[in-house]
Amino acid sequence: MKNTFDYVIVGAGTAGCVLAKRLSEDYGIRILVLEAGGWDRDPFIHIPLGFGRNAGIHHDWLYRSEPDPAIDGRTMEQARGKVIGGCSSVNAMTHVRGHHTDYDRWASSGLTEWSYRHALPYFKKQESWEGGENFWRGGSGPISIQKNGYVDPVSEAFAQAGVSMGYQRNDDYNAYEQDGFALHQVTIGNGRRCSAAVAYLRPALASGNVQVITKTHVTRVLMNANRATGVEYMQNGKSRHVFADREVILCGGVINSPQLLMLSGIGDPIQLKEHGIPTHVNLPGVGKNLQDQVVARIAFSREPSGPFHHMMRLDRAIVEFGKAYLFGQGMATSMPSAGVAFVRSKPGLPAPDLQIVTAATPHDAYPYLPPFKPAYRDLLVTRVILLRPESRGEIRLRSANPTDSARIHQNMLTRDTDWEVLGDGVRLLRELGQQASLRDFIGQETGSTPISNQDSDMRNFLRANANSFRHTLGTCRMGIETDDMAVVDPRLKVRGTEALRVIDASVMPDMVGGNINSAVMMIAERAADLIRGRTTLPAATF
Repeated sequence: MKNTFDYVIVGAGTAGCVLAKRLSEDYGIRILVLEAGGWDRDPFIHIPLGFGRNAGIHHDWLYRSEPDPAIDGRTMEQARGKVIGGCSSVNAMTHVRGHHTDYDRWASSGLTEWSYRHALPYFKKQESWEGGENFWRGGSGPISIQKNGYVDPVSEAFAQAGVSMGYQRNDDYNAYEQDGFALHQVTIGNGRRCSAAVAYLRPALASGNVQVITKTHVTRVLMNANRATGVEYMQNGKSRHVFADREVILCGGVINSPQLLMLSGIGDPIQLKEHGIPTHVNLPGVGKNLQDQVVARIAFSREPSGPFHHMMRLDRAIVEFGKAYLFGQGMATSMPSAGVAFVRSKPGLPAPDLQIVTAATPHDAYPYLPPFKPAYRDLLVTRVILLRPESRGEIRLRSANPTDSARIHQNMLTRDTDWEVLGDGVRLLRELGQQASLRDFIGQETGSTPISNQDSDMRNFLRANANSFRHTLGTCRMGIETDDMAVVDPRLKVRGTEALRVIDASVMPDMVGGNINSAVMMIAERAADLIRGRTTLPAATF
C-alpha cells in the first residue's frame, strides 16, 4: 500500500463517507479512509427493521458514560456506530434537519456563513425526497428520503390526539415550519436503509480514487511543527504511519475526535499534563461543551394488539424479513412508528423545544410462537425529548493509552430549566394518552411512571428514568477567532494548526432541534466545497 495520499480521513462514519465522495470528484485525488469497524455486510444493517438488533449492541463502540450524580449515579449507553457508515448504518433512520432558527443562532454568534440560508442548499443537495424537488426540498441527491411506510390505525389516532389538544398537523416538518404532528421521514429507499456508506462511499469507491482500510485504530495525528502530516494507526497489533500531502481530516465523532486530538497533544494543557502528554497546541475547548438530548418515556398497554404484534409471530416474521431482504418489500422495510411531533412547552418560544416520538410496539418485542414461546404484551410507547438542554458535559482522557476509551461526563439535568421542560413534556405525553381518539387503541400506563404530575414526583421519575437520546455533539465546537473555547474555525480548521480539520457532529456549536444525522451531512457537504476551494452554493433567498 502507498503510504502517502492527498487526504487522510479518519473515520468512515456519516461525515467521512460524504467527504470521501465529494473530494474524490476532483481528478487524480488520492484519498485514504481509515475505519475502526468492519464493512457493512450484515444484512440486518440494510433491512430497516433490523435497527432494533444493531443499535447499542452490534457494530457499536459500546461506550458508557461515567456515573451521573443528578440521575442517581446511573451510567448510560452511548451508542456510536463502529462500522462503515458509522451511525448512519445503525441509527433509526429518522431524517430531521432541525429548526431554521438553530442555524441562524449559529450565524448570530459570528458564524455568518452557517445560517439557515447558507445551510439550506446543502440540505437539499443531500436529499432525494419522495415528493420531488421544491423550494425547501432536494429531489436528486444521494440520500433517499420518504415518509415512513408503516400502516397502523393508531398513527391517525395519535395525530388526531395532537389536534384535539390544539396542535396542528404538519405534512413536511423539514420545510420551513417544523411545528406539529406528522409521519416520520426516514432515510429508506427501495425498501432498504440508505446510509452514508450506501449513498456516498460506494459511489466514491467506484471512482478508483478512494482506498478504505477497516479494523484500524488511529492513535495520534503526526505533526511537523504545527502542520498535520499524517496519522499513526494500529492494525493487527502493528503500528503503522500514513501521510497526507494536503490534509488530515478527523471524522471520528463527538467522542473519538476530541480524544484523538488530546492524544496528539492538542487540547487543555492541564488535562494533558495529568496524563504525561506534552502540549503541542493549547486548545482548552477540546472535549468541552458536550451536549445531548434527554429523553423520557410513558408506555400504554395496546388493546387490542396492533399489526406489528401480529407480524412478529415467528412464522410470519421469517416471511417478512425474507421479503425485505430479497425484494425490499413488506413490513420489515419500515419502522413501527405511530408518528412524530415537534411542540413548544410554552407559547412565545422561537422554536419547538420538545420532540415526541412513538413506537407502535415495545422496544423489547421479540418473535413468538405459542405454545413454545408466548407472545409479548403489546404497547404504544411514547417518548418526549428535550431538544436543547442547557446542561453541558465533557469528554476527558482516561489515560494516555489510545486503546482506553475516553471518559464521558454527561452532566445530564444539571440545570433547573432542563428538569422543568422535560417534566412538562412527560405531562404532555400523559395528556395525549387521555385523548378520545386513542381510547380504542390504548389502555393504562405501564411500567415506571410518575406517581403524580407534581414537581417532586416528576423529578423522582426523571432521576430514575431519564436517558440519553444518543444525539451528542459539540466537543470540538466551531467558533470565531475571539472565542477562546472554540476548537475549529468557521472553515472547520483546527485552530493553531495547518492541514488539520475536524468534520463531524463535534464541531456543532450547540444543539439543533431534532435528530442530528442530516445536519452532519450538511456540514460535510459544505466542508467539501471549502476544502476543494470551490465557491460554496449560493445562499437561499426567502
